[in-house]
Amino acid sequence: MRPSHAAITLSFLAACVTTATGFDPVNGDWSKSDGTDLRVMTWNVQDGICSSNDKVDNTGDWNGIVRTIAAMQPDVLILQECADNSGNGTGSGADNVTVLTQVIELMMHGGNDPFRANTPVTSYVQLFVPDYDLPHIFVSANTDGFNRNVILSRYPFADINGGGGSTLSNFIVGADAYQGGGTGGIRGFMWAEIDLPDDVYEGNLVIGNAHLKAGGSSSDFADRIEAAENTAYYIDYYYNGAGTGTSDPNGRVFLPTAGNVLDANTPVIWGGDLNQRPGNGPVEFLTRAQFQGGTDGTDRDRSDSSRDSAVQPVSGETSTQGSSSKLDYLCWQDSIADTRRTFIFRSIGSGMSAGNLPFPVDGFPGNPLIASSLASDHRPVLADFMLPLAPASCRADLAEPFDVLNFFDIAAYIGFFNAGDPTADFAAPFGVINFFDIAEYIAQFNAGCP
Repeated sequence: MRPSHAAITLSFLAACVTTATGFDPVNGDWSKSDGTDLRVMTWNVQDGICSSNDKVDNTGDWNGIVRTIAAMQPDVLILQECADNSGNGTGSGADNVTVLTQVIELMMHGGNDPFRANTPVTSYVQLFVPDYDLPHIFVSANTDGFNRNVILSRYPFADINGGGGSTLSNFIVGADAYQGGGTGGIRGFMWAEIDLPDDVYEGNLVIGNAHLKAGGSSSDFADRIEAAENTAYYIDYYYNGAGTGTSDPNGRVFLPTAGNVLDANTPVIWGGDLNQRPGNGPVEFLTRAQFQGGTDGTDRDRSDSSRDSAVQPVSGETSTQGSSSKLDYLCWQDSIADTRRTFIFRSIGSGMSAGNLPFPVDGFPGNPLIASSLASDHRPVLADFMLPLAPASCRADLAEPFDVLNFFDIAAYIGFFNAGDPTADFAAPFGVINFFDIAEYIAQFNAGCP
């Protein structure tokens, strides 16, 4: 019998492909190596995201920020130092929540810039990677008069702990245990609850973002420690119930509606520009709470949570600001989430060359190696998290009759592939549909359904 057209097409394409690996920075591939990993990126953008900035494809900070986000393609992006037009040197004052939300939309999707005489935006993320998006935007209502923090997500915000809301700009706690009461600091500690797709992940996600008090004085340091202690308490007592099974068991978290302890498969991940002082800074308190190695930590099981030890994978540099300062961190509940890798992105440094740069950073005007230096005085920190996955499903089963793999599924895959449908995106680099995806589909088809 003559094979079907679908079988011929797939067999022909299969002969042309090799296996994709992903994440090979030496050769310019900074993408995830597993599509089920959840990539989180934190970045202090040094005022580059504000309404008065020119949003064009030039050698400016806006373009460096846009191209870096497009290259890294995080699933969740937390940003600090947004909104400050004066700090950017292009305007005055701080953008309000509505304006900054519009600016973020322009950064992601382009359009005409209402803040600069409706001139076209010529540098935006989807210009470079049309299939990538962070459509869910939360701009913090908290500001120090200059800056705001922002959370962007590939997946929607939702009230996953029954607390009456999906986002929070800051919290207030009353004195209890090891903390004296207060908030998450001068710029707030913002939170978003994120509804992850049930067919991929067993749980959901809570993400936190902060820019703790800067400065080297003793009072600046004390402010950071106070915010860290309050935040550790908030994570432990509100989200995890301090081991009691009941959210906020002592009634010291002052929110309009009580919540529930998070599901056992839903981790809390948090970070930002924490202005860390090595060895005794806020990061230690944010992960361990009062006692190192004790039973009051911020992990769900009340052990100590983890923090990143990220390096730039080509140069080996560990600094995120200046030549030696590691100010920016990601922290996570390691009894639920594990990391495949953590890393810092910087386009220039020891051993870096044009061949190490990912698209579209490699096309930054002028000298692409200095793109990150022009974008901000901070480098982004990223982590690819391995979260609890939903029970195995048969991704290759794309057509009726379901639970049976046959030529109808192959034909359906070819249709998705030819249409550029995300359903055909089976392999790294994710967000790009190519022969690597066909190879992975063939492997899963041949493996059969569980």
